[in-house]
Amino acid sequence: MTGRGSGLRLFLDSADPADWQAWLPAGLFHGVTTNPTLLKRAGQACTEANAAALVARAFDLGAREVQIQTWGGDSAAMADRGRRLAAIDDRVVVKVPVTRDGAAASARLTADGVRVTLTAVYAAHQVLTAAGIGAAYAAPYLGRMGDQGIDGWAEVAAMREILAAAGPGAPRLLVASLRSVEDLVGMARLGCDTFTFGPALAERLFAEAATERAAADFEADAAVTAEGTAA
Repeated sequence: MTGRGSGLRLFLDSADPADWQAWLPAGLFHGVTTNPTLLKRAGQACTEANAAALVARAFDLGAREVQIQTWGGDSAAMADRGRRLAAIDDRVVVKVPVTRDGAAASARLTADGVRVTLTAVYAAHQVLTAAGIGAAYAAPYLGRMGDQGIDGWAEVAAMREILAAAGPGAPRLLVASLRSVEDLVGMARLGCDTFTFGPALAERLFAEAATERAAADFEADAAVTAEGTAA
């Protein structure tokens, strides 16, 4: 096991409170992950005031952690905004792209005690940056690697080896851009234990016809037994 802490963590990758309402009360997800693109897709303003409102809503619905991405034109702006986002709640993790400016912003944030996720990871060597900075998470984009002609499975396997060598304080791999249940299972078999995915994939976790038939049979038999007992 590599990364800070241990145990399975699933995150819901959405900025839509309706998705949170549907999934967070079930207890499956450790928290939610967002970014400016997801905010735009959900019709949510990318402002600090709205971020604070969304964070409060997610925690009200049962999230134990919210990862929200900073933004700005340079490292200083990203760091300043990241500090303000982190100040919303001590359970907030600030996401930062693993660019040169993002790395500089992350270094400032971690020095101030802010937990950071280095995101948009496409290559194994980028987790060295995350580990060197002291990030809490590094988020490889599995599906998008494939879109770029990169062997995402090999890159994630290499990332795991690098972080294992880095020791127990290394970042957790937060595998993102999962396209199927098979991706999720395959990554878990590889040894990954932290994932973020959207509501569509969450739905597919429960799309097992045999399970549905068994559950229906249980209910039917329970009803028959109850009727027989009452008689």
